[in-house]
Amino acid sequence: MAFNGHQRDDETTDEDETPTKQPRSAKEMPGYFRNEPNNEAAAPAGRATNDRRTSNSTARHRSDSVKKTRPPFPWFGMDIGGTLVKLVYFEPKDITAEEEQEEVENLKSIRRYLTSNTAYGKTGIRDVHLELQDLTLCGRTGNLHFIRFPTHDLPAFLQMGRNKHFSSLHTTLCATGGGAYKFESDFRTMADLQLHKLDELDCLIRGVLYIDSVVSSGSSECYYFENPTDPDHCVQRPYTLENPYPLLLVNIGSGVSILAVYSENNYKRVTGTSLGGGTFLGLCCLLTGCSTFEEALEMASDGESTRVDKLVRDIYGGDYERFGLPGWAVASSFGNMMSKEKRESVSKEDLARATLVTITNNIGSITRMCALNENIERVVFVGNFLRVNTLSMKLLAYAMDYWSKGQLKALFLRHEGYFGAVGALLELLHPS
Repeated sequence: MAFNGHQRDDETTDEDETPTKQPRSAKEMPGYFRNEPNNEAAAPAGRATNDRRTSNSTARHRSDSVKKTRPPFPWFGMDIGGTLVKLVYFEPKDITAEEEQEEVENLKSIRRYLTSNTAYGKTGIRDVHLELQDLTLCGRTGNLHFIRFPTHDLPAFLQMGRNKHFSSLHTTLCATGGGAYKFESDFRTMADLQLHKLDELDCLIRGVLYIDSVVSSGSSECYYFENPTDPDHCVQRPYTLENPYPLLLVNIGSGVSILAVYSENNYKRVTGTSLGGGTFLGLCCLLTGCSTFEEALEMASDGESTRVDKLVRDIYGGDYERFGLPGWAVASSFGNMMSKEKRESVSKEDLARATLVTITNNIGSITRMCALNENIERVVFVGNFLRVNTLSMKLLAYAMDYWSKGQLKALFLRHEGYFGAVGALLELLHPS
């Protein structure tokens, strides 16, 4: 049984290690000596001077080492999914006058194009609200941009890369997702680029943990819905992912993968389902004639799924009390569509809403069973199916809370579908 779509009538790290959100002060940066008055007072002057020289020399050596190992700009990470391509781009903001003078025109052109636009062609979008500013990555300070476009428009992206002579700057791109394998030859023949293919689940987990760590000092990356079973008092609240393990990570893209995560390097794929975001959009296109995810969601927000679905009360006349099933729970998704009279009375908006509820309920049901089997109480939902999709997020929060009697908490992340691309970028900068 499922829901009917209504909620009931401290240490500072080195530059070549884990990046941080806030740029550090000069005193804390490698290459500078942090004064320790008590230690210096207790040590002979000569030895203190030698210690400073040694410290400076070590820091310079470390800084030189970082410069030698970090890749040349531009820095990208890609996640090529079945429906969307997600791209993250690091824009350096600490370019020196000398670097700017030496910078080739191709690199300047790419940076200007990506950062001066919020839309690319008819379908490419830069999610400005997700931009992370003043990020320190591999010893450089800059902004991290998040860009997406439909996978079917990948040829236009490759043509743009060719026109801007991207291959003269890079010969290899770090990419993950099934498309990194499917379109590898297209990258090679159309844009003269090689793909360094990465496992999408490795990238997903690495990206989730990294983004949560760098956003934690500002507005929270993670959040949940308080009072999800009470629509009048249901509000979004920040949540801190401290000591996150174990957690169940549910990635909702075109399909769904469910992972049990015990540490950054210890996880397993528990199961998945083919009924995901791609199913929702595909069925909506068939049933309503819509053509975009946004259009399908807009229609769903105006629909009434109970006109389409058969509820417990439609069968029992009320609750099924013996097994604690309320009358408003869905007994059969689209069950009312067996009736010609009811088929003729429903709107396209009703069909879109019922499709959304059906897909979301299925994901919630499978997730709950996985959480019980793995004995995990913390569930994190990610993926582009949740982008601008508050309806599904609240349904999932409701389902986790109601059916588990408050034992399971559904958590969500602001950067939703970009974690795989972030993981690919991190692999470019810090190869595992």
